[in-house]
Amino acid sequence: MDLKILYEDNHIIVVIKPVNIPSQGDKTGDEDMLTIIKKYLKEKYQKPGDVYLGLVHRLDRPTGGVMVFAKTSKAASRLSEQIREKQVMKKYICIVDGKFKNISGTMKDYLLKKEKTNTSKIVKEGTKNAKEAVLDYKVIKYDEKINMSVVEVKIYTGRHHQIRVQFASRGHSLSGDQKYGTRGRGKQLALWAYSLSFIHPITKKRMTFEQYPEKIGSWKIMEDN
Repeated sequence: MDLKILYEDNHIIVVIKPVNIPSQGDKTGDEDMLTIIKKYLKEKYQKPGDVYLGLVHRLDRPTGGVMVFAKTSKAASRLSEQIREKQVMKKYICIVDGKFKNISGTMKDYLLKKEKTNTSKIVKEGTKNAKEAVLDYKVIKYDEKINMSVVEVKIYTGRHHQIRVQFASRGHSLSGDQKYGTRGRGKQLALWAYSLSFIHPITKKRMTFEQYPEKIGSWKIMEDN
């Protein structure tokens, strides 16, 4: 796999995670981003022994997009703190079923993760172990021919399968969603983390990185008519 690097210094490395590659190792044993980047760093800097690389956030396996990794434990600690303090801003783009009544808005629900099925569902506030899920959305394009919308999403909480569950519950399931969708089965999940903004752990300057998905497959809808 060719590693696409957007930025690198002594403290952090920002890369593009391709779709269908795990953020870190899992039971499948498939190659993962953490291992790929460690191998790159070991070879580039000719480091002996194990290379430190901190995983501070994740993207689900079928979701591609921008990720930041920490090259030192201090950077990892500070980035993790930013995530806890909600100073890290993440934006996604997705393709969903149907036309929206309102071109922008906020979705707020309570999600409960079901470990056995690796799914989440919306439940009533106060349900045991349920967590609040909040996002803003903005429709950037609607294609009447296929009755699908391209939507920009800003998440504030980052819950398990949050975007997929919240949109599907409102009749706007994501294209290619095998778990929650009713349309586009067998296709690639049309969800991409296109923007990541955080404060550099050492310089304290805010940095923003953006990368849109290639206009292939389902993403061809983003091409100008």
